[in-house]
Amino acid sequence: METATKVKADVKNLALAEAGKRRIEWANQHMPVLQLIRKRFIKEQPLKGIRMSACLHVTSETANLAITLRDGGADLVLCASNPLSTQDDTAASMVKDYGIPTYAIKGEDNATYYAHINAALDHRPQITMDDGADLVTQLLTKRSNQIPDVIGGTEETTTGVIRLRAMAKDGTLKFPVIAVNDALTKHFFDNRYGTGQSTLDGVIRATNLLVAGLKVVVAGYGWCGRGVAMRAKGLGADVIVTEINPTKAIEAVMDGFRVMPMNEAAKIGDVFITVTGNKSVLSHEHFEKMKDGAVVSNSGHFNVEIDIPALEKLSSSKKEARPFVEEFTMKDGRHLYLLGDGRLVNLAAAEGHPASVMDMSFANQALSAEYMVKHASELKPNVYPVPEPLDQQIAKLKLESLGVTIDKLTPEQEHYLASWQEGT
Repeated sequence: METATKVKADVKNLALAEAGKRRIEWANQHMPVLQLIRKRFIKEQPLKGIRMSACLHVTSETANLAITLRDGGADLVLCASNPLSTQDDTAASMVKDYGIPTYAIKGEDNATYYAHINAALDHRPQITMDDGADLVTQLLTKRSNQIPDVIGGTEETTTGVIRLRAMAKDGTLKFPVIAVNDALTKHFFDNRYGTGQSTLDGVIRATNLLVAGLKVVVAGYGWCGRGVAMRAKGLGADVIVTEINPTKAIEAVMDGFRVMPMNEAAKIGDVFITVTGNKSVLSHEHFEKMKDGAVVSNSGHFNVEIDIPALEKLSSSKKEARPFVEEFTMKDGRHLYLLGDGRLVNLAAAEGHPASVMDMSFANQALSAEYMVKHASELKPNVYPVPEPLDQQIAKLKLESLGVTIDKLTPEQEHYLASWQEGT
């Protein structure tokens, strides 16, 4: 639609903008690193005239990133990277108060989701900013005539980086992309502490279950799985981890968790949380073994981690038990509960990561976009890490914002570390 502000957009209701602006301003208070980057961007205009299309979760934290990019000179269009992760009031404020074209409605169907991605691609971006690689995939497969316009891109999440590396391997990727997810100041904190807290927040908001005493099964022990397991344990859960990687499995054992195959865990789990980035992690054989009342949820990027069609085939009926809680009655009388349509439960049923952790993630996005504009001509079509100096700069700024200082090497120590002659 064309809004009263003459900004092209498709959001639920512009009347929600006032509440959205309050939400955006609250998040901004807890994003000091991004605030510092924004101040510099306003002064230096490193993105001046660059057309950007961003496919991200449309939340108050993302809004502050978008405002930073806009204030750095970018000509930005934003669309949702997940049908259930949009905060409708935030989306409305983005359009009405900040003049940023936004295409996102919470609960949008699949056709609308891709219509919004295509609206963002109609902007003919020079820089893409993705969370899950749907924007880039659509560009490379359905809008390949636009590839010459693209300087490069950035990618926010594990699932997207996996897809992009697969593209690079088979020669499909046609421009350089920075894997923001792989920055230490991203996955060490966002994936672990952000996903850990917000996932449990989503499960609790949706179900109002007491976590203490429940058997919580965490599928996958990457950085997100570590965070979910740690937070569930902190709330008193008996945590069980399932894994395919022996190194990660032994780490989970040494962190104090039980590790077993999903076929065994399915028999005893009360709450299941998938965070693997793979498909059919919970499938027909597992649903058949789950006990009455088991709760199934996902915090990986796509809802394919749970084989929802298989769950539907096993059931005789389904109904909404609570908002974002779907009750499936099995043909044998058991009841299984699916949260948030199997989509990211932390965003479907809660508010996603706290602003203070997204501060570092989105600082990486902003600085990586600036780096790509300056250096894309030197890069081949491939997936690149965030340059270490940028990563270190973000960590330093975050420490300063927390009032934390650290030691510095003395000249003698620097010499010792750089030499080999001095021994025992």
